[in-house]
Amino acid sequence: MYSSDNNNLHDHRIEANQLLNLIESLGDDQLTAFFKQMDYTEDEKILYLYQKLNITPKYDKNNKILPVSETDQLAAVNKTPYFIRLIKNPSEKVQLAAVNKNGNAIEYIQNPSEEMQLAAVNEDGDAIYYIINKGINPSEDVQLAAVNENGFAIRHIKNPSEEMQLAAVNEDGDAIEYIFDKGIIPSEDVQLAAVNDYGSAIDYIIKKGIIPSEDVQLAAVKKHGYAIRYIENPSEKIKQLARDKGIKNV
Repeated sequence: MYSSDNNNLHDHRIEANQLLNLIESLGDDQLTAFFKQMDYTEDEKILYLYQKLNITPKYDKNNKILPVSETDQLAAVNKTPYFIRLIKNPSEKVQLAAVNKNGNAIEYIQNPSEEMQLAAVNEDGDAIYYIINKGINPSEDVQLAAVNENGFAIRHIKNPSEEMQLAAVNEDGDAIEYIFDKGIIPSEDVQLAAVNDYGSAIDYIIKKGIIPSEDVQLAAVKKHGYAIRYIENPSEKIKQLARDKGIKNV
């Protein structure tokens, strides 16, 4: 009746017991898309949390299901951070536990403090995307933490400072591509840092019509001898360095 493929889920309500049977077959990665696509009551979400934690649901005297305790909420997000989306008004302790486990869980936290933002990007630099997407202008500390964890996170930052650019390419030289994509011509220091991490990053520099300095060219070839293939008219000094690195016919 219902497919466990979240791309084919019908957008309508089903009973709580049917819900449990259906999403039991979904992997944790599919859970988020599932709940975005289907609108369930708080009671159904609470019931699902109880079931995933193998806890007998608790009810009040009016037979209304009681929220999962904070202790059990912590157990839930430590098991699967995206369970934070199923918890109504989670405490800061529960929120921090979720983002410490998976920074991207910050997507489901409405008013993240700077402490929460730092915890998220320290776990996964790309979590800065969700922070910015909330209309928050993250502090420089948060931005730096993001690119220090994942250089490619710079693609989410509108006007990265040179310090941020350096941090990004030091983490991954290929991140220079995203600096160019912003219309920024990175300084020689940034170019050097990029090729020192990944010699072939010189290709991004040259494709932008920039003739890199000999220092940048030497650093690139020193890191990866085959980076010489991107350099037009390399000097004899650079050719010899490439040969020393085992590159023939240069």
